[in-house]
Amino acid sequence: MASVAGYCMVNDVSERHWQLHRNGQWRKGKSFDSYTPIGPWLVTPDEIANHQGLELRLSVNGRQRQLGHTEDMIFGVAHLVSYCSQFMTLQPGDLIITGTPAGVGLGMKPPAYLAAGDVITMGIPALASSATW
Repeated sequence: MASVAGYCMVNDVSERHWQLHRNGQWRKGKSFDSYTPIGPWLVTPDEIANHQGLELRLSVNGRQRQLGHTEDMIFGVAHLVSYCSQFMTLQPGDLIITGTPAGVGLGMKPPAYLAAGDVITMGIPALASSATW
Protein backbone atom coordinates (compact mmCIF):
# COMPACT_ATOMS: atom_id res chain seq x y z
CA MET A 1 0.00 0.00 0.00
CA ALA A 2 1.35 3.42 -0.99
CA SER A 3 1.61 6.12 1.62
CA VAL A 4 2.31 9.82 1.44
CA ALA A 5 5.82 10.81 2.57
CA GLY A 6 5.08 14.52 2.56
CA TYR A 7 3.60 17.61 1.00
CA CYS A 8 5.34 20.39 -0.92
CA MET A 9 4.65 23.28 -3.26
CA VAL A 10 4.95 22.76 -7.01
CA ASN A 11 4.85 25.61 -9.52
CA ASP A 12 3.10 24.05 -12.51
CA VAL A 13 4.62 26.33 -15.16
CA SER A 14 3.23 26.08 -18.70
CA GLU A 15 4.60 27.32 -22.03
CA ARG A 16 1.27 28.17 -23.66
CA HIS A 17 2.52 28.73 -27.21
CA TRP A 18 3.78 25.14 -27.33
CA GLN A 19 0.54 23.88 -25.83
CA LEU A 20 -1.87 25.87 -27.97
CA HIS A 21 -0.07 26.31 -31.30
CA ARG A 22 2.26 23.32 -31.62
CA ASN A 23 -0.23 20.45 -32.09
CA GLY A 24 -2.11 20.90 -28.81
CA GLN A 25 -0.16 18.56 -26.49
CA TRP A 26 -0.27 19.83 -22.89
CA ARG A 27 2.69 17.74 -21.63
CA LYS A 28 5.32 19.31 -23.90
CA GLY A 29 4.40 22.78 -22.66
CA LYS A 30 5.30 21.68 -19.12
CA SER A 31 8.57 19.89 -19.90
CA PHE A 32 11.12 22.61 -20.60
CA ASP A 33 14.31 22.80 -18.53
CA SER A 34 13.71 24.69 -15.26
CA TYR A 35 9.91 24.22 -15.47
CA THR A 36 7.90 22.87 -12.53
CA PRO A 37 10.10 23.99 -9.64
CA ILE A 38 9.40 22.01 -6.48
CA GLY A 39 9.82 22.93 -2.82
CA PRO A 40 11.66 24.43 -1.16
CA TRP A 41 10.25 22.32 1.70
CA LEU A 42 8.83 18.85 2.15
CA VAL A 43 6.54 18.63 5.17
CA THR A 44 5.70 15.20 6.59
CA PRO A 45 2.05 14.24 7.16
CA ASP A 46 2.45 14.31 10.96
CA GLU A 47 3.33 18.02 10.71
CA ILE A 48 0.00 18.93 9.09
CA ALA A 49 -3.24 18.85 11.06
CA ASN A 50 -5.46 18.62 7.95
CA HIS A 51 -3.93 18.14 4.50
CA GLN A 52 -7.36 18.69 2.94
CA GLY A 53 -7.63 22.12 4.61
CA LEU A 54 -4.58 23.99 3.30
CA GLU A 55 -4.71 27.50 1.87
CA LEU A 56 -2.92 27.96 -1.47
CA ARG A 57 -1.72 31.39 -2.65
CA LEU A 58 0.04 32.72 -5.73
CA SER A 59 0.86 36.27 -6.78
CA VAL A 60 2.58 37.73 -9.82
CA ASN A 61 4.56 40.92 -9.28
CA GLY A 62 2.86 41.38 -5.91
CA ARG A 63 -0.67 41.05 -7.32
CA GLN A 64 -2.71 38.08 -6.10
CA ARG A 65 -3.76 35.77 -8.93
CA GLN A 66 -4.76 32.62 -7.05
CA LEU A 67 -6.26 31.89 -3.67
CA GLY A 68 -7.71 28.46 -3.00
CA HIS A 69 -7.92 25.60 -0.56
CA THR A 70 -7.17 21.89 -0.77
CA GLU A 71 -10.68 21.26 0.57
CA ASP A 72 -11.92 22.40 -2.86
CA MET A 73 -10.06 19.64 -4.71
CA ILE A 74 -12.32 17.49 -6.86
CA PHE A 75 -10.53 14.37 -5.57
CA GLY A 76 -8.79 14.09 -2.23
CA VAL A 77 -5.20 12.96 -1.73
CA ALA A 78 -6.12 9.39 -0.69
CA HIS A 79 -8.26 8.95 -3.82
CA LEU A 80 -5.48 10.31 -6.07
CA VAL A 81 -2.88 7.94 -4.62
CA SER A 82 -5.28 5.00 -4.99
CA TYR A 83 -6.21 5.96 -8.55
CA CYS A 84 -2.61 6.46 -9.73
CA SER A 85 -1.62 3.16 -8.11
CA GLN A 86 -4.04 1.36 -10.45
CA PHE A 87 -1.94 2.06 -13.56
CA MET A 88 1.58 2.80 -12.32
CA THR A 89 3.90 1.56 -9.64
CA LEU A 90 4.52 4.43 -7.26
CA GLN A 91 8.09 4.54 -5.97
CA PRO A 92 9.60 6.54 -3.09
CA GLY A 93 10.21 10.05 -4.41
CA ASP A 94 7.40 10.01 -6.99
CA LEU A 95 5.25 13.12 -7.04
CA ILE A 96 1.54 13.37 -7.68
CA ILE A 97 0.85 16.97 -8.59
CA THR A 98 -2.76 17.69 -7.67
CA GLY A 99 -3.58 20.78 -9.72
CA THR A 100 -4.04 24.47 -9.15
CA PRO A 101 -6.75 26.84 -7.88
CA ALA A 102 -8.70 29.14 -10.17
CA GLY A 103 -6.80 32.14 -11.48
CA VAL A 104 -4.57 30.61 -14.17
CA GLY A 105 -3.58 33.23 -16.74
CA LEU A 106 -4.99 31.17 -19.65
CA GLY A 107 -8.46 31.34 -18.08
CA MET A 108 -8.47 35.14 -17.70
CA LYS A 109 -10.35 37.40 -20.10
CA PRO A 110 -8.18 38.40 -21.88
CA PRO A 111 -5.51 35.78 -21.06
CA ALA A 112 -2.69 37.13 -18.85
CA TYR A 113 0.49 35.19 -19.51
CA LEU A 114 3.75 35.55 -17.64
CA ALA A 115 6.45 37.71 -19.19
CA ALA A 116 10.22 37.81 -18.80
CA GLY A 117 11.09 39.39 -15.46
CA ASP A 118 7.78 38.60 -13.75
CA VAL A 119 8.17 37.51 -10.13
CA ILE A 120 5.98 34.66 -8.89
CA THR A 121 5.43 34.20 -5.15
CA MET A 122 3.68 31.07 -3.94
CA GLY A 123 2.67 30.06 -0.48
CA ILE A 124 0.97 27.36 1.52
CA PRO A 125 1.12 28.89 5.02
CA ALA A 126 0.74 25.54 6.80
CA LEU A 127 3.86 24.21 5.03
CA ALA A 128 6.21 27.16 5.58
CA SER A 129 6.78 30.70 4.41
CA SER A 130 6.38 31.65 0.75
CA ALA A 131 8.80 30.84 -2.04
CA THR A 132 9.65 33.17 -4.91
CA TRP A 133 10.72 32.28 -8.45
